Amino acid sequence: MFKADDYRMKAKALSDSLAETAEALDISEQGGRLTELKAEQEKPEVWQDLERSQKLAREIAAIEGKLHAYEKSKKAIEEVNALIDLIEEMGSGDDTETEFAAEIAELESLISAAETDIEDMRIRALLRGKYDGYNALLTLHSGAGGTESCDWVSMLYRMYTRYAEKNGFKVTELDRLDGDEAGIKSIDFKIEGENAYGYLKAEKGVHRLVRISPFDANKRRHTSFASLEVMPEIEDDGDVEIRSEDLKVTTFRSSGAGGQHINKTESAIRIQHIPTGIVVSCQNERSQIQNREMAMKMLRSKLIELKESERLANEQNIKGEIKKIEWGSQIRSYVFCPYTLVKDHRTGYETGNIQAVMDGDIQPFIIDYLKKS
Repeated sequence: MFKADDYRMKAKALSDSLAETAEALDISEQGGRLTELKAEQEKPEVWQDLERSQKLAREIAAIEGKLHAYEKSKKAIEEVNALIDLIEEMGSGDDTETEFAAEIAELESLISAAETDIEDMRIRALLRGKYDGYNALLTLHSGAGGTESCDWVSMLYRMYTRYAEKNGFKVTELDRLDGDEAGIKSIDFKIEGENAYGYLKAEKGVHRLVRISPFDANKRRHTSFASLEVMPEIEDDGDVEIRSEDLKVTTFRSSGAGGQHINKTESAIRIQHIPTGIVVSCQNERSQIQNREMAMKMLRSKLIELKESERLANEQNIKGEIKKIEWGSQIRSYVFCPYTLVKDHRTGYETGNIQAVMDGDIQPFIIDYLKKS
């Protein structure tokens, strides 16, 4: 027999969850804010200010995404209630489940999809930090372990590029230092997309690998380490002052791919901020001007990150705690041998499907961290 009351209780739970999530996301205020932003976007002075225009476009896209998700979930709940009524009206006998198996299956599917969509919205509600909606600048460094660690960096870089692809993000390599024998010593890259920093800030820290080394003729088990820094890509919003006299700028030839021009001219840029000692470099772009612009963005992000981490040292919501790259300081372990396990030491979340993780399936780790942080 079809138990309509049970399904109505599920629909009510979905409706209550959606209402709570809508309140957390300020859905009632978002429509008015969207109108204001679109009106501002139409102003002629905004057209001539690329950074301001991009910032507006990013905020508009974020609000439209929230409103679309809310309306989609609201409509799904309405369809669930309508289908419950329909099945109940068409038959209430003992054979209802058999007669209306297709309709009941559709009802279950609608409820499951609504649960997933509302959970996605709940995750969005967690991303309320000042910089969560920004693009992310990431840097991977090899640690203790020599060639093994360099290879580990290349594996992690692949993992994050696969993660970006799965989530519709764009990856741009900015700077790279290859290992002496194999792998990558360090690499800077950018991941662009809605809430890229909000999600990926969960990944900053030391990552530990345990496996049988492919570089060891005796097939011994090795432990390697790599650290990941994650920063929001911040435009010049006046939060920090960068004086030209505080900068030491050097040019050099790119060592990466890119054809004849990029390798035969000194288009790569390295900038040192003398007061803090922060050094950034970029060699991905074809021209020195483009590389300098990107390097300045990286420097600005690092300086704002430094400022925020000092101001909010206890909360550590920007920089996080980047520990020494060695044993005992890792946030996550990836064990290939003698068993397969990926475990986050901050949350306790783990999985035995290590290949899926290395193919970019790290969202469960990120969401669990966001829920518990």
